[in-house]
Amino acid sequence: MTSLKLTASVAAIAAISATAAAARDQIRIVGSSTVFPYTQAVAEEFANQTGASAPIVESTGTGGGFQIFCGGIGVGHPDITGASRAMRKSEYELCLSNGVTDISEALIGNDGLSVTVARANGFAWDMTKAEIYLALAAQVPVGGEWKDNPYQRWSEINPAFPDTPIRVYGPPPTSGTRDAFVELAMHTGCRQLEFVKAGSFDGAWVTENCSRMRVDGPFIEAGENDNLIVQQLVADPDAMGIFGYSFLYENSDRLKAVSIGGVQPDAETIASGAYTISRPLFFYVKNAHRGVIPNLQEFIEEYMSDAAMAPGGYLEERGMVPLPDAQRAAVQEAVAAAAPMAAPEK
Repeated sequence: MTSLKLTASVAAIAAISATAAAARDQIRIVGSSTVFPYTQAVAEEFANQTGASAPIVESTGTGGGFQIFCGGIGVGHPDITGASRAMRKSEYELCLSNGVTDISEALIGNDGLSVTVARANGFAWDMTKAEIYLALAAQVPVGGEWKDNPYQRWSEINPAFPDTPIRVYGPPPTSGTRDAFVELAMHTGCRQLEFVKAGSFDGAWVTENCSRMRVDGPFIEAGENDNLIVQQLVADPDAMGIFGYSFLYENSDRLKAVSIGGVQPDAETIASGAYTISRPLFFYVKNAHRGVIPNLQEFIEEYMSDAAMAPGGYLEERGMVPLPDAQRAAVQEAVAAAAPMAAPEK
C-alpha cells in the first residue's frame, strides 16, 4: 500500500472512530432482494445469540446497494451490501473514488432464478429459454424481420400453452436478479432462435439487441420487494413471477416452479448446474468499519459460520444452496481475515 493510501485509510478509520459510538450502534446493511432473506436470518440469529441490536437490513437491489455502499466510509454509509451478482469494475472504481478502498468479498452460496406460478394454476409449465425470450423480449423475429414484440398470449408463443395473456412480474433494472436473468435466460434464449442462428450473429449483437425486456404490458417491473410478487401470483393464478429460489422454497405451499428445459429448480439441480438459470450470491464488507462499528466483526463471523453456511445450516433451511466444503472453507478463512477482494476485470 502506498503512503498516500495508508494515510487516507488511517484518517478514515480515525474519523469513523470519533463518531461511531455517538452516531449509531447498529450494523447497517443494504443490497439485493434475493440476499435479503438470508442476511435477515443471520441478523435475527445474531441478535438472539448475543443480545446485541439486530442489524438494519434494507432491500435496495444489487445495483442500488452498490451505489449506496460505494458512497463513502464512516457512520453515514452502510457497512455491508448483499449482491446477487459479483461487483462490476465500474462499481469498484466508484468505491475507490469515494475512499472505499479495502473491501472483502464473501461468496455465500448459490441460487436459482425461479420462474413461478401459483399452485392454483393447473397447467404443467415447461418452457425453453427461447420461449421465455419470445414472451418477454422487447424485440423478436417476426416474418423474417427483427421487430417490436407483438405477442400478447401464451398460445402465440407455443400452441400447446394456455390461451391466456402473458403477464409476468419481474425485477427492475437495478436488481442483480434482472442482470442475471437477462444474461442466463434472455441472451441464451435469443441465441436459440433460428433467426439468430441463421444470421450467425455474435455476442456483441446479442448483448445489444437481446437485453431489453418489453415495456408494453406483458412484463411488469415489480420493484425490489419479492414478497409483493408472491402476493400477485396468489391473487392471479394466470400470472408468472421471476425471483430467487428462496422465495419459491419459502412459499412452496402456494407456488410451484415452471420447468426450464425439463428441469425444476431445487437444491440438487442448482448445485449441479442442471438447472441452468443459476447464479452465485455474495456480500461485500468495508474492512475500515471492522472493529469500529460495534459488533460488525462478530456479525461477519456468524454469517461465515458453518451453522449458517454449511449443509444443514439455517441458510439452507431458507433455500440457499451451500458451497462445496473446500470452497466454503476457503471463503470463510479469507473473509474472517479481512482479505481484500481482487479488482474486477469487467
